[in-house]
Amino acid sequence: MRIAVDAHAIGRHLTGNEVYVRSLLREFNVLDPDSEFIAYVSEPGAERLVPRRFTTKQVGTNPYLRLGWDLSRRERADKPDLLHVQYTAPLVNSAPIIVTVHDVSFIEHPEYFTAWKRTHLRSNVARTVQLAARVITVSEFSRDAILRAYPISPDKVRVVPNAASSEFRVVSRGRASQAVLDRFGIRTPFVFSVGDLQPRKNHIGLISAFAAMLAAHPELPQHLVLTGQNTWFTPRVQAAAQASGVADRIHFTGFVSDSDLVHLYNASDCFVFPSFYEGFGLPILEAMACGRAVACSSTSAMPEVADGAGLLFDPRNPASISRAMTDILLDSELRERMENRGLKRAGHFSWRKSAEATLAIYREVVQGARTTVASSVAAGASVAQIAKVEKGSSKKR
Repeated sequence: MRIAVDAHAIGRHLTGNEVYVRSLLREFNVLDPDSEFIAYVSEPGAERLVPRRFTTKQVGTNPYLRLGWDLSRRERADKPDLLHVQYTAPLVNSAPIIVTVHDVSFIEHPEYFTAWKRTHLRSNVARTVQLAARVITVSEFSRDAILRAYPISPDKVRVVPNAASSEFRVVSRGRASQAVLDRFGIRTPFVFSVGDLQPRKNHIGLISAFAAMLAAHPELPQHLVLTGQNTWFTPRVQAAAQASGVADRIHFTGFVSDSDLVHLYNASDCFVFPSFYEGFGLPILEAMACGRAVACSSTSAMPEVADGAGLLFDPRNPASISRAMTDILLDSELRERMENRGLKRAGHFSWRKSAEATLAIYREVVQGARTTVASSVAAGASVAQIAKVEKGSSKKR
C-alpha cells in the first residue's frame, strides 16, 4: 500500500491531535515495513519527528492553503491508495479518504469555540464525514455523538482508542520531584492537572475547588500545578487564581515536553482532570500509567476511559471536585487502591494495538477500492465485447 497521512499537526503543539498522528506513524514503521508512507507536514523540522524511512512533504500551515490547494496538489502527484486526515479533508480528492474525528464538541458545545472556528468545523467536517470511506473515532461516546450528528451508516464509523505513550511510566518519586524542582522551581507536594488554558478544560472550577479544599482542611500542604498551552482564555484563568485567596499555591508551567510531563505526573500526589467535555481524555491514561491516583469528570467519554479506575466528580460543581481531591489526599488506602487500578487500566491500551486496528481499516478500504476498480474494468470490457459482437452481427445481416 501507499499511504498518505495529513501530519500537519506534528511540531505545532496541537496536543491530542499531534500525539495521535505521531504515535500512529511511529507504530506503522514497525508494523508495516512493506508499505510506503507519505507524511504531509507543515512545521519546519517536523520531518525529524517522523520515522526516517517515511517520505515527508511540506504543506502550508494556513488551513485554507493546505485544504484548498496543497494537499490536493500533493495527492494528485503522489497517487496514494488512501489519504488519512483528522477532521477535514482537502477540497479536491483523488484517493479514498479515512478521517479521524476525535469528538464533535463544536456541535454539542459550540460555546467553547469562536464563531469562525465553529463555522469552519461544522461545514468542513460534515463534508469530510460524508465523502470518507471510513470514519475513525476514539471512544464509544464519540461514535454515538458522530452518529447523532451525521446521517451516515453506523458500519462506516469505527472505534480505535487512544493510548498513553510508553514514555509515560512509573519513575522514582524522589527523582521526579527533584526534576520538577530543577526545571520549574516547584516543590512537592502538589495536585496536578493538564490541559490547554481554554474554557472547556474548566481550570476556573478546579481553582475554586482547590481553594475550598484548603479552607476546609488548612492542614493540607499541597499546591496546585496547572500545565497547558496558553490561549486567549489564559488571562481569565490567571485572574481566577489571583482572586482565589491561595494564589501563592497555584503554579502555571505553560506547555511542557513529554519528558517534563512524565516527571510532573510522577511527582504529584494525585491527578485531577475537571474538563467539561472530552472525546477521550488522554491525560487520564497518562497519569494512570505513571502510577497516580486520578479524579476526573463524570461527563462525556471520561467515565468510559477511567472505567472504575478513577474517582468521578461533577465538573460543574466545585464542591464535588473538592470532595474527590480531599478523599484521595486524606485516605491513603483509597489513594493506593486507585493507583493500582489505574496502572491496570492504562495497561489495557497501547498505540501498538491502535495502530494495528488502523492498518486493518486501511487494508479494508484499499482492497474495497481495488475491487471496485476491477469490477468496473470488467464491466467495461464486457460492454465493449457485446458491442463488438453486435457490430459484427449487423455486418453479416
